[in-house]
Amino acid sequence: MSPQEKAESLGIQFTKQEPGYLALVVRTGNLLLTSGHVSDIKGKLGAGVSVEQGRAAARECAAKILNSVWNAHGTLNGLKVLKLLGCVNSTLDFDEQHLVINGCSDLLHEIYGKDGDGYHARSALGFAQIPTGSAVEVEAIFEIKA
Repeated sequence: MSPQEKAESLGIQFTKQEPGYLALVVRTGNLLLTSGHVSDIKGKLGAGVSVEQGRAAARECAAKILNSVWNAHGTLNGLKVLKLLGCVNSTLDFDEQHLVINGCSDLLHEIYGKDGDGYHARSALGFAQIPTGSAVEVEAIFEIKA
């Protein structure tokens, strides 16, 4: 099953996006760089939002990123996930940002393979606040394979 088919089988929705104030995806050479995509799930990890809810928020960010990549590239096929930056809205004492961002990584592993094109570098950081009060924001870099 191709990455596009796998994403669709997992219920990822692909809808046309209108250009906004900033680009959701920019292509340079053979790279696709995404803007940060925020979750609709709001709140702060360590203060009312559980790790499982955070994982769901990170997975939601991944789905939004994939929709933006699909809009920019026309397909999810022929891509390799290179890098993720996961930003977690969290309290000062919360230290499980990496477990939260696993929600994003896990979805990309499901679609691209954990040992193949989905194997990626990643940073998972805590932030005092994220725009709109979202629990998670993620940005990604994809390589367009030759």
